[in-house]
Amino acid sequence: MSRYHFFAFRISEKDNILFPDEIIIDDEEQKLIYRKGQIIGHKEITLRFAAIGCASIKAGLLFSDIYIETSGGQVIQARGFSKFDARRIVQLLS
Repeated sequence: MSRYHFFAFRISEKDNILFPDEIIIDDEEQKLIYRKGQIIGHKEITLRFAAIGCASIKAGLLFSDIYIETSGGQVIQARGFSKFDARRIVQLLS
């Protein structure tokens, strides 16, 4: 079973200070889970790999943002990951 868990850095974005973005990639179940914490609970989006149209990275000086577009046109923006983690996430989704 291959399950990869990635967390954004808390200092990367003002929204990440309390609730950092989180991406879980599950190779066995062929799905991606994106989580964003909120004051009460969290927002969670689950995508099957087959529903992912493309994944890209916008690299900044210290941190990278990941953009995941579904085949239906929905875009998920996960912000504040290390450059290494961002490249690994996109590699796992390709």
